[in-house]
Amino acid sequence: MKIGPIDLGYRPVTLAPMEDVTDASFRILCREAGAAMVTTEFVSSDGLVRDVTKTIAKMHTLEEEAPVAVQIYGSFPDAMVDAARMAARAAELAGGHGADIVDINFGCPVSKIAGRGAGSGMMREPDKMVAITRAIVEAVPHKPVTVKTRLGWDDSSKIIVELAEKLQDCGIAALTIHGRTRCQMYKGEADWSLIGAVKANPRMRIPIIGNGDINNAAKALEAFERWGVDGIMVGRASFGHPWIFTEIRHLLDTGKELPPMSVRDRVTLAKRHLRLSLDLKGPVTGVYEMRRHLSCYFKGLRDFKETRMKLVTSRDPAEILSTLDYVAARWGSESPAPEGVYGL
Repeated sequence: MKIGPIDLGYRPVTLAPMEDVTDASFRILCREAGAAMVTTEFVSSDGLVRDVTKTIAKMHTLEEEAPVAVQIYGSFPDAMVDAARMAARAAELAGGHGADIVDINFGCPVSKIAGRGAGSGMMREPDKMVAITRAIVEAVPHKPVTVKTRLGWDDSSKIIVELAEKLQDCGIAALTIHGRTRCQMYKGEADWSLIGAVKANPRMRIPIIGNGDINNAAKALEAFERWGVDGIMVGRASFGHPWIFTEIRHLLDTGKELPPMSVRDRVTLAKRHLRLSLDLKGPVTGVYEMRRHLSCYFKGLRDFKETRMKLVTSRDPAEILSTLDYVAARWGSESPAPEGVYGL
């Protein structure tokens, strides 16, 4: 599968953009685990055009992440176009590798974004969505532009099949579809039938990437074989579980499932994750932003509550590393939790 000139290989598995989750340390681990492409946290177009330091910093990427997309969101057309131009210049503005792809967020359902008409809030104004997309494609002709969106605003307005054609006509290089409406948020099951309908549309020429409920390797394989998508995107199931990409890739390539990762190996990976976070963000922010991952790395272990609380409340990196050593010593010989527990 190609996005513009970028070849992601056969049946690629990519990392979804997630606010406060997909920072550089996590993106690096997911790439190492087999993710074909990663995406930054959401980057506010308003923050970029106002030159907000924290917003610009979100565009900082590293060579070892590539290929990497910078995802922008917003509801004001002029700001979105300006933000796209800035995202295309991410290496110059934020340092590091920069953006291989500019991705447009028309999918985030959270109220603080969708409620202001951005993210999946744009599903209520499809003509405006198409106009913004066309303007961005024209503004950054030297970068592939992609879109991530949902099925529609609610059950009565699932417009994705028609909308996908219109977005393609704007010149985007690929389309990612989350199989829920905005009103569903993350509740209920993702409807892959409509993702499949977009892919089956003979008028569609660009790659279609499916997203929603891919929380194990078997579901990833089913998404490819049943719905015919070109790629899949993994989101929430990667929390504290970056090796899900290794599990999926192994099944896709060999037809066999890997056994669950051992507790000792999870400890080793958690330590590496923590050290990356500390190196990239310093001891205060690095520890704070690891907590959401550390709370998931060891889900399913018996009698783990007190130790989990230590991992997610300590501010001292040395104490966290010591606690991780204790986890390996105390639970290292135990059988992993049942399938499906980790990362959900």
